[in-house]
Amino acid sequence: MGKTDGFLLYNRELPKKFPVEERIRNYKEFYVPIAEDYLHKQSSRCMDCGVPFCQSGCPLGNMIPEFNEAVYKEQWEKAYELLISTNNFPEFTGRICPAPCESACVLGINNLPVAIEEVEKNIIEIAFEKGFAKPIIPQTRTGKKVSVVGSGPAGLASAYQLNQMGHSVVVFERDPEIGGLLRFGIPDFKLDKKIIERRVEWMKQEGIEFKTNVNVGVNYSVEDLDRNFDAVVLALGSTVPRDLMIPNRDAKGVHFAMDFLSQSNKKVSGIPFSEKDINAKGKKVVVIGGGDTGADCIGTSNRQGAEIIYQIYYKPIQPTERDGTMPWPTMPMTLHITSSHEEGCERKWSVNSKEFVKDENGNLIGLRLVEAEWTKDADGQWNLYTEKPNSEFVIDCDLAFIALGYTHVEHKGLVEDLDITLDPKGNLIGNDKEFKTNKAKYFSCGDARKGQSLVVWAIAEGRKCANKVDEFLSVDK
Repeated sequence: MGKTDGFLLYNRELPKKFPVEERIRNYKEFYVPIAEDYLHKQSSRCMDCGVPFCQSGCPLGNMIPEFNEAVYKEQWEKAYELLISTNNFPEFTGRICPAPCESACVLGINNLPVAIEEVEKNIIEIAFEKGFAKPIIPQTRTGKKVSVVGSGPAGLASAYQLNQMGHSVVVFERDPEIGGLLRFGIPDFKLDKKIIERRVEWMKQEGIEFKTNVNVGVNYSVEDLDRNFDAVVLALGSTVPRDLMIPNRDAKGVHFAMDFLSQSNKKVSGIPFSEKDINAKGKKVVVIGGGDTGADCIGTSNRQGAEIIYQIYYKPIQPTERDGTMPWPTMPMTLHITSSHEEGCERKWSVNSKEFVKDENGNLIGLRLVEAEWTKDADGQWNLYTEKPNSEFVIDCDLAFIALGYTHVEHKGLVEDLDITLDPKGNLIGNDKEFKTNKAKYFSCGDARKGQSLVVWAIAEGRKCANKVDEFLSVDK
């Protein structure tokens, strides 16, 4: 390694953030530019650990010790080549991935892990800055045409790989911009949309054709899809939100989280929308659900000027450190305090939503909750639940966001028209090894196939699916 005792000399450090009162005034990314020696020290913490579990923790199998050594030696072009050999979009993962690689870092057994994600983000940004990151234009073409339906990270990764293999690729996206939930689900303060636009422009230069506002099965027929392409990749995403069917669900002011986030992203980018305006300014906001989508609702509500924000958790507060139920190198389910939580939010654990409260005009005025009592099962998990007697209470609110995740891919339209076989959870069947659906020449990947997952898993899925499509197209017919 670059410095064999770096992990003994330096502590883990992450870039400083701009003050809360400054960053909530806008939707810009809010990290202070790093000092010159930051990457030198942080990459030097990578140990000569013998068996680098970080690589197995990463679904992409990134060559983490190798690029850390290159960064330590300031071999930026080498670091870049190592990184992009396994990861198509490190500028995305370096910003929004929860970094399972860091959870599997050997140094993390008895110390804080290497700041792998921050190193990764800076490798790609330095490569752009220094100019050795350039579009790679295929020199030969196979004459085969492939359609990718959906432009989230799985679709983009699949399209990128297939194009580099020499196939002609067309990406269909039903929204007005490319990126899927990267574009419309994640706020700009976490992922500036110029980062996505920069990558899409490169992919266009490399020969990929993008068609927006095209909803395949609605304004582009399945018959045309079948007739015009030699293979089709269904990268539709898992977009059907999990609902909360409690009394007064129809109250005015109750929304799915993604409806709020998508609309906010359109506002920030100046993209017109026809839906009724959802604005948290001056509102008492409740976010139901404890994941990243819920945190994004908190950050966005603060920027819109919410009066107060609550976040509701069904289960007990997580521990701050690993315990026996989450041994290294698994990704620990510990208490997560995001930048959005730092900006202002009252969090409530072990409470269950019982009823939305509305006034005589149908407007939301509160959320009735009950305290939950949990006990652990034989595996040490909080799975045994009872309601605490006489513990109901009401939180005053006039805006509620349901952020409980997603159930499966949308079935109505394209999936039903193609008669794609579904698994018991409603995902597209795609054999784990072949990524094929039950329809000839139709493949599936990403959240549509696996269910809701991480951006890094989506990219890994897209890459593997592209390999199987290439094998299929290479067979003499």
